[in-house]
Amino acid sequence: MKSNWKPHEKHGRLTQQGDLPDSVYAFPKERKEPLTDARHVRNAVARFDQVTGVSDEDRAQAFANIKKAARHYGVKLSEKSWRDLGAKPQRGRRQTARRASATRKRRYGTKGTAKKSRAKPIRRTKTKRGTRRRK
Repeated sequence: MKSNWKPHEKHGRLTQQGDLPDSVYAFPKERKEPLTDARHVRNAVARFDQVTGVSDEDRAQAFANIKKAARHYGVKLSEKSWRDLGAKPQRGRRQTARRASATRKRRYGTKGTAKKSRAKPIRRTKTKRGTRRRK
């Protein structure tokens, strides 16, 4: 599959994500996994199997884009095919997230679900040698 990735720099500096053209992304139709530097290329390789709702052709196209970007930024890839990166995308992630959200609402209510507000204070007891946690 032929790559359609092109490096994008604006006067030597990278632009904001909203300003990036589709040709910068590994998955250009979905605008997922931007490939703007070596760190993003490594991240795209690591998260390749987390992209859901794409066909095998889109994955092949994305892998071609990642390979071209890796060559451009000097990142060495040991994988030869997109099938080596992740055999199965993670299915059921949205359903699991919904269940987790419902559990948080049930436990903590709709207000005050931030970690800071629901965290229990650490109780300490003074001893001769200093302080220790109370159970």
